[in-house]
Amino acid sequence: MEFTEVIRRPAYEQVAEQLREAILSGALEPGSELPPERELTDRFGVARTTVREALRALQAQGLAVADRPTSPLRVVRAQDLSTGPARDAFVHLLRLGAVPLRDLVELRCALEGAAVGAAAGRRGISLDAARAEVSLMREVGDDVEAFEEADVRFHVALVAASGNEALHLVMLAVREPVGAHLLASLRAIEDPLPVLKRLTREHARIVDAIEARAPEQAAERITAHIRGLYRRSLG
Repeated sequence: MEFTEVIRRPAYEQVAEQLREAILSGALEPGSELPPERELTDRFGVARTTVREALRALQAQGLAVADRPTSPLRVVRAQDLSTGPARDAFVHLLRLGAVPLRDLVELRCALEGAAVGAAAGRRGISLDAARAEVSLMREVGDDVEAFEEADVRFHVALVAASGNEALHLVMLAVREPVGAHLLASLRAIEDPLPVLKRLTREHARIVDAIEARAPEQAAERITAHIRGLYRRSLG
């Protein structure tokens, strides 16, 4: 007869697991405040220190966030990923070489190609945010820092226009490594202005294809744009 070893789990892990399930199931809605420590202490029948450990575990997992150190904890929202642990983990993996640049390029092509194709197939979408970033790119001259910031916002806006929340979440998670590589590449160019002008024209043509409701053309243009951007780095 075989027996399974009995595992004694700390109480805070059991509290964290129940709260995590409530968040992931939607019982605790994104953006909503978590119950205060005193209430959780009463509900779970545990010490306040146990509740605090459980809440710290949720924060470490990126499921609970606070706007300021003294603010109450709330359930993570999609936009929190732009500065949250999920994004940080991806950035660290990329810098450690666990995610090769070639793989990031393929991810961007698949993600953004699908996103602009979906956006081109939707009716009544607004591309004002993307157009505004293109206008800003035309105004920054050879300021590569300002261009990089506008570029990242442009691509996030395009993915958001797809209406696909999963694609949007992934794009928010990868926006920093995308921007960091672009900025490093632009800084290495002796005269970046012609390159910035070319990239701006490519951005405008991608938006044109989406507004023309041409999903295949939009996907082809953004894929060519992304591959061209990374071509020098990949050799």
